[in-house]
Amino acid sequence: MKSKRQAKILEIIGKYNIETQEELSDRLEQEGFAVTQATVSRDIRELKLTKVASGTGRQKYVALSENHVDMSEKYIRVFKDGFVSMDMAQNILVIKTVSGMAMAVAAALDAMDCHEIVGSIAGDDTIMCAVRTVEDTENLMKRLRKIVEK
Repeated sequence: MKSKRQAKILEIIGKYNIETQEELSDRLEQEGFAVTQATVSRDIRELKLTKVASGTGRQKYVALSENHVDMSEKYIRVFKDGFVSMDMAQNILVIKTVSGMAMAVAAALDAMDCHEIVGSIAGDDTIMCAVRTVEDTENLMKRLRKIVEK
């Protein structure tokens, strides 16, 4: 339901000059989606919608379009810039980073869609990643080494 609603939001803001959350809520309800203001607000944030000036001098919602390839390259650069070393303890991957970079490197890992990682915790210069299996940990380490060596 959420993905259908968010797709409809993108369609609506593409067709109409939507200036307010209330206007967007009304359009969604006309399309058969029962929504609250909190839901619309959350969808706007998740879809990274922003307001820009329209040709009439008023503001309207638009989707920020970030080139996916550019973003991937940024995440890889953050990972490479912050990475120091990595080691494993069974299915736990421990990544050492430059001091103060663990949170940024962990965010980059999250954005890189490493499906093997179940979750991670970042401190100042260390990230601990819970990985599904020992084999997945080994495969992930090989993939991350290739990124660092490029």
